[in-house]
Amino acid sequence: MTTHHLRLYIAGRTPAADRALHNLKQLAVEVATADLVLQIEVIDILERPQLAEDERILATPVVIKKLPPPMRRVVGDLSEREKVLIGLDLKVD
Repeated sequence: MTTHHLRLYIAGRTPAADRALHNLKQLAVEVATADLVLQIEVIDILERPQLAEDERILATPVVIKKLPPPMRRVVGDLSEREKVLIGLDLKVD
């Protein structure tokens, strides 16, 4: 089984952050199989600004795939499903 560790960085509970979280959770359910699991961690950079600096976050919301390598980033509300799948290297043909 492969677990993909995703971090969603948001700046407060904004409509865009809520959409991104909803879209990411929906994507996790859609792509989950016996061999693939998405683990989601939500980080509010207003509460933990040092993490934003460490990860060089310039815009939110942004999701970063930490594991497995390579690391990938997708910025926005994650509403474009196909682009998110490709951007996070989750697209399986």
